[in-house]
Amino acid sequence: MNTAHDNEPQDGQQNEQQDEQQANRLAHETSPYLRQHAHNPVDWYPWGEEALEKARSEDKPVMLSIGYSACHWCHVMAHESFESAETAEIMNRLFVNVKVDREERPDLDEIYMNAVTAMTGSGGWPMTVFLTPDLKPFYGGTYFPPDDRYGRPGFPRILEAVAQFYRERRSDAEEQGEKLKSRLVELAGFTSSNETLETGLLDKAFTGIAASYDATNGGFGTQPKFPPSMTLSFLLREHLRSGRQSALDMAVHSLSKMGNGGIYDHLGGGFHRYSVDAKWLIPHFEKMLYDNALLLRTYTEAFQATGEPLFRKVVSETASYVIREMMQPGGGFYATQDADSEGEEGRFFVWTPEEIKAVLGDEKGRLFARYYGVEEGGNFEHGTSVLHVDVDLEPLAAHLQVAPDDLRTIVSEGRRTLFDHREQRVHPGRDEKIMTDWNGLMAGSLARASRVFGEPAWLDAASDSMRFVLDALHEDGRLMHTFKDGRARFNGYLDDYAFTVSALLDLYEATFDPAWFAHAEALMDTTIERFWDRDDGGFFFTSDDHETLIVRSKNPYDNAIPSGNAVSVQNLLRLAAFTGRNAYRDRAGQTLSLFTDYMGAAPGGFGQLLCGLSWYLDKPVEIALVGAREDAATRTMLDLIDGTFLPNKVVALHDPSEEDGRAEKLIPLLTNRPQIDGATTAYVCEQFVCRQPVTTVDGLAELLSVNPQ
Repeated sequence: MNTAHDNEPQDGQQNEQQDEQQANRLAHETSPYLRQHAHNPVDWYPWGEEALEKARSEDKPVMLSIGYSACHWCHVMAHESFESAETAEIMNRLFVNVKVDREERPDLDEIYMNAVTAMTGSGGWPMTVFLTPDLKPFYGGTYFPPDDRYGRPGFPRILEAVAQFYRERRSDAEEQGEKLKSRLVELAGFTSSNETLETGLLDKAFTGIAASYDATNGGFGTQPKFPPSMTLSFLLREHLRSGRQSALDMAVHSLSKMGNGGIYDHLGGGFHRYSVDAKWLIPHFEKMLYDNALLLRTYTEAFQATGEPLFRKVVSETASYVIREMMQPGGGFYATQDADSEGEEGRFFVWTPEEIKAVLGDEKGRLFARYYGVEEGGNFEHGTSVLHVDVDLEPLAAHLQVAPDDLRTIVSEGRRTLFDHREQRVHPGRDEKIMTDWNGLMAGSLARASRVFGEPAWLDAASDSMRFVLDALHEDGRLMHTFKDGRARFNGYLDDYAFTVSALLDLYEATFDPAWFAHAEALMDTTIERFWDRDDGGFFFTSDDHETLIVRSKNPYDNAIPSGNAVSVQNLLRLAAFTGRNAYRDRAGQTLSLFTDYMGAAPGGFGQLLCGLSWYLDKPVEIALVGAREDAATRTMLDLIDGTFLPNKVVALHDPSEEDGRAEKLIPLLTNRPQIDGATTAYVCEQFVCRQPVTTVDGLAELLSVNPQ
């Protein structure tokens, strides 16, 4: 949500000078989230040496506030507390106040969220942490109201109490900070397990995941529910590996419930952040680039595995939403869209029956509202409803005494009409910073989906995104983390490298342009050089020349986005399959061994790493095609490959008409693979040992053990 200051027109030079005088240091930041606090009466500092030196020189504790632009409760606390002159006076008098955008500084977010969780048993945003001048946390929480309510103490009371504790019981505060630091160091330490990497671990993980499955509503656990993309991707792989029908059923049921639920935007496409209930009905309405990237990939995989039309629909509409609303001209995807507009959460997305009838007419509006569960009284606030589908169309048509095709037309045309009408509403705010890691997730998902569904526009969007990253966020062989207002900022984190390498490999397999592969391999080697733990294996989250923090973490867990270690495992395995370099595979094995105990004990947090383990234990399929890219036979073979759910595979292509032979030189999988009788030739290999090459799609289908389409 934009603050009033963001929307005020500037009235001449005098007002500009006045605003500049009133603004705090955050006005000079590129983060839209930080800028939203630029006119608070709080004397905010961005994280940096100026703030930390002030804390040391004045011997004041640091009040660290971490949030993000699309966070509803972050805006609530900002309005209630940070815009209050009385609260700001307390903050400015007692603390050095530092504001951080968690999307810019995920390293700080992870460290101090772990601290808050250790102190309170839970976490979330906004995060509020109090630090000693040497940055050790000694007290913290999440949202604090402006006065005592919700069973929480008011923020002014917290501020006074924390300052008094620090002042009068300094040694206790420092002891608490030291204990928490030790706990954070302990959490960041991993040593290789004695447990062997074997399929029994996949069986154990499946059993653990199945135990928390919600058979009624799909997903896992109870409310609130977040889309479990990585876990569902593992279940799809587990069905393929073991033949367990229940693994496929859990994935399909969960994806169907989400795709029909209120968490999905049925007019504009794309998913909201999470559901506040167990039924996927009422969401928190912010839309995140990463959620939509991850779900785009999982729904694409599920379509490959099942052919379910709903999954195709969700992929198509989500891709269209992202390209329409989240892509900057020239390439690159924006970060988030807010939950709020016109001062209300969800206002842009919800409807009443009367609003629908006013747009579609009484009869069509009545039928449309019935299909999407929009009723008098509503399921949300102020009598409004979130659109969702909880009935099958044909039984509903029979109940309403309408021909199914007529109802289908009313629904289809009504969606387009209501979407156009909704476009006239005030749109939620958008955080327009470009983030390398999230762009990697989206570019990779679009590239994969473009292959499966034959959508060149999606591939163009993916290519443009990665060109932007390589042009604007890639300096001297290193990646930067964010781009805004013409400035690339912050050293790249592991996730930036991991997700970019993955996307570049996806783009190579979608285009067979060897330049994408060359970039991927170079960045993977930089990742190893800068992030690899030479003592214990695995990848640190920050590079070896990053700012020194109280702990250097190595995170294997999936949170809102997949673990950078897990994605790096898959990158290493893919590159090993393309190049035959055993060193890549060995590092993947070392990383997996480091986290073996955790995968078995808490599999719901390790979906992406389990996908990597599934590949590591499988016999990966290495496919080398030799033939003209646009030849009909080549396209037919690629259609078979792309239409089949074979996640543990790589595909390379050499076009003999390209005389430079660059692909053969870069990708050893293509070396010494002659074309047979001028026909497109397919080689299917395992660790570079190939079966007899084939020149027909039926022959390729037999080698892949799939049915030709």
